[in-house]
Amino acid sequence: MKMTTADVEYVARLARLELTAGEKELFAGQMDAILGYVEKLKGVDTDGIIPTSHAVPMENSFREDIVCPSIGLEKALANAPERAGSFFAVPKVIE
Repeated sequence: MKMTTADVEYVARLARLELTAGEKELFAGQMDAILGYVEKLKGVDTDGIIPTSHAVPMENSFREDIVCPSIGLEKALANAPERAGSFFAVPKVIE
């Protein structure tokens, strides 16, 4: 697929960008090169390759999910600037 300056103008309009004629030509060539490389990648045989999210094996760095008692209502609201019963009181932001 050959990218044209009309394609670049369309994308620029969607992104609300103003481009000069030189920039349109430059970006058309760059986008064409990117799409050409993507076409090459489509031809790579990936059958039998396991998808990965990282180049190297990683372990989960999260702690174990263990049920613990909560800190309680009084501790949770201890530093609240204002409270309304058992809730944080906040200013009204919607009319």
